[in-house]
Amino acid sequence: MHAIVLGSGAGGGVPQWNCRCPICALARAGDRRVLPRTQSSLAVSADGDHWLLVNASPDIRQQLFDTPALHPREGLRHSPIRAVLLTNGDVDHVAGLLTLREGQPFRLHATRGILESIGANRVFDVMASGVVERVEIALDRPFAPVPCLTVTLFPVPGKVPLWLEDGTPEIGAETESTVGAMIEASGKRLAYVPGCARVTDGLKARIAGVDALLFDGTVLADDDMIRAGVGTKTGWRMGHVPMTGEGGSVEALADVPIGRRVFVHINNTNPVLVEGSEERHAIEAAGWIVAQDGLALRL
Repeated sequence: MHAIVLGSGAGGGVPQWNCRCPICALARAGDRRVLPRTQSSLAVSADGDHWLLVNASPDIRQQLFDTPALHPREGLRHSPIRAVLLTNGDVDHVAGLLTLREGQPFRLHATRGILESIGANRVFDVMASGVVERVEIALDRPFAPVPCLTVTLFPVPGKVPLWLEDGTPEIGAETESTVGAMIEASGKRLAYVPGCARVTDGLKARIAGVDALLFDGTVLADDDMIRAGVGTKTGWRMGHVPMTGEGGSVEALADVPIGRRVFVHINNTNPVLVEGSEERHAIEAAGWIVAQDGLALRL
């Protein structure tokens, strides 16, 4: 199985366009300790020819340009991307669908709830129904979006996308709104969970034994954004479990048998983005990799 982290940042990427927090300032100044990051997405293939795109980042055009494996290869119009899968309806996971509108056939896979949120916004009709087939996927039922690759969607604690919030949202519920993807090929398993509000016993049982886990690394501590002075929401309020602290993912997953542990969907205020920092050392000492754009995994 080939997996490429196309985008390792959370919404807004790094540096965020309007942010002058210390981390964004370092990235904008070209400091080598902070690599620029685009917004969250993943590409996976079993054969290197047929690719599944997991989430369509607003930065998808640049990500495809930067990834030769996903370049057109034949004729005047072509793409090795044969299918797109959505794990939720967040803007940083669906806005890139508007870029994939150039008459290129592919199948769009998602749960009913996520497809309904897309269908309710007519701007996504630029993906003509005669070109892009929308395929409803049931939870816990394996399907094959591309040859030799099997995917099973499973619910994880989360919340509805910000743009669909109405009043006070329910946070931590396990519904079709936020899902993880278990991706399998040739006996290898990769779990992709870019958004998760808390680590439950059910989630731990689900991912036990995987060869690689790509997991929500939005915030280091629950109050990252508050400490940075750029926001008032906690990680929990945004639907993201922190890496550290009580109930944090590092501690909660420490005893779960997992091959490679990789944090993705990392917010611009997260201090682990600074290579050589105490925070980065602590996360790496716990056995985790802090993803960067272009990180390739071969399972």
